[in-house]
Amino acid sequence: MTLVTKAIVSAFRDLMRFRIAWIILWPIITSILFWLLVGYFFYDIFSGWIHVILNETKIFEWVKNLESDWLESFILVVIDILIFIPLVVITTLIITAIFVMPALIKIVGKHYYPELEREHGGTISGSIVNAMIASVGFVLIWLITLPLWTVGAGIIVPFLAASFMNQQLFRYDALSEHANKLEFKRICTENRYSLWSLGLCTGLIQFVPFLNLLAPIFTALAFIHFGLDHLRLLRAERNKALN
Repeated sequence: MTLVTKAIVSAFRDLMRFRIAWIILWPIITSILFWLLVGYFFYDIFSGWIHVILNETKIFEWVKNLESDWLESFILVVIDILIFIPLVVITTLIITAIFVMPALIKIVGKHYYPELEREHGGTISGSIVNAMIASVGFVLIWLITLPLWTVGAGIIVPFLAASFMNQQLFRYDALSEHANKLEFKRICTENRYSLWSLGLCTGLIQFVPFLNLLAPIFTALAFIHFGLDHLRLLRAERNKALN
């Protein structure tokens, strides 16, 4: 079993634990309430933007030719939902990375990796900066790859963006309490492709209805297990060389 597969299996197992189950709720509720409030106060502005975009894609021209007001309203509602859900998931990911990760690391570290000494190579400010980098990179990937939609290859964009977001957002926080800076750099450098693979695998859940609400906590758990497993192996290798 590869460490990527092991991390995914361990994350699924931990989701069933009561102490972790309740942690799932508050980031999701906070994200939903935040975007509901934003939607309530700025609905007219967002609807105007959606109309402009749809007019450019000629979708509304086809709908208006059908002379169906209910179909036009239905399409707008569907689009609102399709936009709302990713925004909630992304916001929950960021909240989880910054505020929930310490609690998850404490639970997972104490239960599965008690022998690992904490060297505190990361900081809260570093976590916030990393979250900003992940968010900006996520948006840039969508903007830069917009031409792919015109040639039918746009279907890969959500998966590429999710893979980047997950690995960039969680690799830092997963190791921030236990690894020192040199250990963090080595693990990330030597496992670049594995981190992207784990980001993609965990990102796939974001596109499954209802399960996507569990995606942020599941992703966090998977990266914690992946990072701490690698850190344990790295330190065992170092101790063996010293002896």
